[in-house]
Amino acid sequence: MAVGVFSWFIFSLAVVGAHAATLTLQSPRVTISASDASQLRSEPLSLVHKPSPALSLGPSDVLKLTFQIVDKEDSKGVQPHQTFLRFYDEVSGEEGIQPVRVTPGGKAKFELNMARPPTSLPPTTSDPLKVSLYIGSFVHPPVQYDLFDLVVPPSQPPPQHPDEASFHLRPEIHHTFRPDQKLPPKVISAFFTALLAAPWVVLLGLWSHIRPQVPHLLSPSILPFIATLAAFEVLLAYYWVGLRLGEVLLYGAILAVPTALTGKRALAAVGDRRLGKSSK
Repeated sequence: MAVGVFSWFIFSLAVVGAHAATLTLQSPRVTISASDASQLRSEPLSLVHKPSPALSLGPSDVLKLTFQIVDKEDSKGVQPHQTFLRFYDEVSGEEGIQPVRVTPGGKAKFELNMARPPTSLPPTTSDPLKVSLYIGSFVHPPVQYDLFDLVVPPSQPPPQHPDEASFHLRPEIHHTFRPDQKLPPKVISAFFTALLAAPWVVLLGLWSHIRPQVPHLLSPSILPFIATLAAFEVLLAYYWVGLRLGEVLLYGAILAVPTALTGKRALAAVGDRRLGKSSK
């Protein structure tokens, strides 16, 4: 039992040791060619020191980068799961990511043609780009190598989006409000108040001369109808003060029943009185 446990422990260490093997680059080389295929610069790359002076490309030059990814333990070619180059401008903070295709034997080749630069290349200025290689694998620890500094021709500024101005800081909005309405003089207000009250004064004066006779207004057959009409007026007054329309319709429907009954009774009593059938 103890031997079995020890054997399993040794096997686990072997697996961890295999997973801990690191990846490295073999024979990395960079070559710069002109548009006529003449070679301008070619040199191997060191994983410790960057080339000096920095690499420089013209508007039509081509940069070619070749290397092989190998296991550092047995120098066998490895195809990692992810391999890409990062172009980074330390001054502007812009960066671009370019995937690199690697063969099953670990060999890789990347070309950068400045006559047709890839969309992954960030906006460039006169400042050099830091070019780094990133390698990721499920069975090896990830590695990163700073390869070289690259000077490329400055790029043209990107075209301005038609809606870009909408996202900039806008001037502060100052609202202009209409001045408060001025009240008319009290004399004019009093004049129109008296003008509106004048018809009621005339009406009351005429009634005082005519002196209409309503001897049966408080009779038992007519007074309930007058009370229900007064209740309707009170309901409308409460609607003006605080009731809602639905409440007014509900109370009005309830009040309409006794109003109709008392009104029918009042009309019948007036008709009988005119025909001399009743003296009430």
